[in-house]
Amino acid sequence: MKRIYFTVTNDLTYDQRMHRICHSLASAGFDVVLAGRIRPGSLPLEEKRFRQKRIRCWFNKGKLFYAEYNIRLFFFLLFKRMDGICAIDLDTILPCLYISRLKRIPRVYDAHELFTELKEVISRPGIHRFWLGIEQWAVPCFKWGYTVSESIAEEFHRRYGVEYKTIRNVPVLQPLGAKPAGEKFIVYQGAVNEARGFEYLIPAMKWVNARLVICGDGNFMESLKKLLAEYQLQDKVELKGMLSPAALWTIAQQAHIGVAVPEKEGLNQYLALPNKFFDYVHAGLPQVTVDYPEYRKMNKKYEVAVLIDNLAPKRIADALNNLLEDDVLHNRLRQNCLKARESIHWQEEEKKLVSFYKTLFAL
Repeated sequence: MKRIYFTVTNDLTYDQRMHRICHSLASAGFDVVLAGRIRPGSLPLEEKRFRQKRIRCWFNKGKLFYAEYNIRLFFFLLFKRMDGICAIDLDTILPCLYISRLKRIPRVYDAHELFTELKEVISRPGIHRFWLGIEQWAVPCFKWGYTVSESIAEEFHRRYGVEYKTIRNVPVLQPLGAKPAGEKFIVYQGAVNEARGFEYLIPAMKWVNARLVICGDGNFMESLKKLLAEYQLQDKVELKGMLSPAALWTIAQQAHIGVAVPEKEGLNQYLALPNKFFDYVHAGLPQVTVDYPEYRKMNKKYEVAVLIDNLAPKRIADALNNLLEDDVLHNRLRQNCLKARESIHWQEEEKKLVSFYKTLFAL
C-alpha cells in the first residue's frame, strides 16, 4: 500500500477540498496522511478514513510563522516513511521538495490557486518578490501536479513548461432538501479575504432588497466590519464566521441567491474557478458573479448564474435585485443548477485524481 503525505498550513478542520482528496485516495487503497497545524482555538479533529497530524507552532501568523512551520514540517516529515509527497500551494513546497530529494520519492504540487497572483501578495512588492522567487525555483522541480482550473494550468505551462492536470474543487453529490418557504436572503460563503470584492458588495447592499449572510473568515474581516459600520449596514448584513460543512450546506439550501464578486486585480482571481461557484450550484442556488473566463465558460454550458461585467456597487445591486424580483429567471437558473449538479460532482472528479496517483506510482 503506497503511503502519501499531504501538507497544508491550515488546521485541517474546515478544509473540505483536502478532506475530499484524502478520503478518495484512502478509499482507493492508498495510505494517506494529511499534515497541518494546530492553533490555540482549533477544534478537535473528526475521525476520518485517512490519518491527520497537526503541528504546534509558537508563532501563528506572518513571516515568523511560515519560517517556523516550514522547519517543523521538514523535521516532522524527515522521520516518516512515505512513498510520495504532495505540497499544497507554495507555503509548504520547500519542505516537500527537500524531503522528496532526500528520500528519492515522487513529489506532486497541488496548486489550489496561483499563489503569487493573490492580491494580498502582489500588493506587497517585497512579499511578492519572495514568493515569486520560491515559485520560479521550486515549481519547475515538480513535474507532476494539478490545479483547480484549466486557465491556471495553462498559466503554469506558460511560465514553467509544466503539464499540470485540472482537478476541479467540486462538492460530493448529496441529496438536496426541498426549498423552504420564507425570507429571500443572499449568501456569501468562503474566505473573507482581500480581493473578494467586499469593498463593492457592501456598499451595494444599501440598494438591495434583501439581507446578506456572510459565512467565513479571513484577513479582510476587520476591514469588513469597518465597512458595515461606515455604511450602517450592521442590521442588513449578518456575519456567521467559520461554520462546519454541514451548517454551510443547510444555510445554502435556505438562501435565495449566492454571490461572489472577486476583483480582477491579481491574476489568480481572474483565472480561478473556486469551490463556492460549485457549492452554490449543488445547493440549487442561482448566483451573481463575475464575467471572468472560467465563470463564462461554465455559464455558457450550464447557465446557472448572472454574470456582471464590472464591480460598480450599483451594478451589483441591480443584478441582485433583478434576480430577487424576476421569478421566471430565478426558476430557470435554479432548474439549470439542479441539472448541472448531476454531472459536476466529486464522484466524477475523483476518478481523475485516483487515476493521476495510480499513474504516478506505476511509473
